[in-house]
Amino acid sequence: MKGSWALVTGASAGMGRAIARALAARGVNLLVNARRENRLLELRDELQTLYGVRVVPMVFDIADLRLCEMALEREAELVSKVSILVNDAGIGRGSGPMHEVPIGELERMIDVNLKGLLYMTRLIVPHMVQRNAGHIVNIGSVGGRWTLPGSAVYCATKFAVRAITDGLRMDLIGRKIRVTNIEPGLVKTEFAEMRLGDKEKAEAAYEGYEPLQPEDVAEAVVWCLERPPHVNIQELVVFPTDQVGVGQMYLHRKQLSK
Repeated sequence: MKGSWALVTGASAGMGRAIARALAARGVNLLVNARRENRLLELRDELQTLYGVRVVPMVFDIADLRLCEMALEREAELVSKVSILVNDAGIGRGSGPMHEVPIGELERMIDVNLKGLLYMTRLIVPHMVQRNAGHIVNIGSVGGRWTLPGSAVYCATKFAVRAITDGLRMDLIGRKIRVTNIEPGLVKTEFAEMRLGDKEKAEAAYEGYEPLQPEDVAEAVVWCLERPPHVNIQELVVFPTDQVGVGQMYLHRKQLSK
């Protein structure tokens, strides 16, 4: 992968940031996307200093098609070289019954998790088709395989990611382009705080067991990318050891001392 170009969405934090770091460590040049410019600039400086790769921040909201088009057009020369697309950007909003969650939060999940992934894929893949080479890695979720209480719309978006990944792979058959869906279980990121709206509640959600870390998912992504060209890891489910299935009823928590 050394010397190639990758585009990573959601690179300002969590899994996206860890994936960008893992790719840079292997000599991959990066287009990194998120809405928080200060974090992307920090990431750029860090990775360019540590690994000597080129890192180009791209600050825009993937849920807005026009902004996607404008941002990719500004970096058209580099975008045309992208051989790795990692669709990581995603959000979870609201944790209550669907009929109680504000409609705007439900729509935002659909816009980012589903439409944003679709926009970026639609705009990048034609370049891969033209070169007859590339690898698309979608960061789905175990919520795309099993539905969780209070997460109907979030899970619906991840079920859709799974369907899009499978369909894209079929559409690209016969070309030298691989498509992978990584589906993590519980990962300790800012996601819980975003979803629960409270930092203390988010921290409490991780008590008593050892969740996955963003670096664990990044290693899984790199492992898929580094397989020989004739090998495509189509789907990879990654759980922490203490989690079986989905939901708290299948989570082994250690007794905490009072």
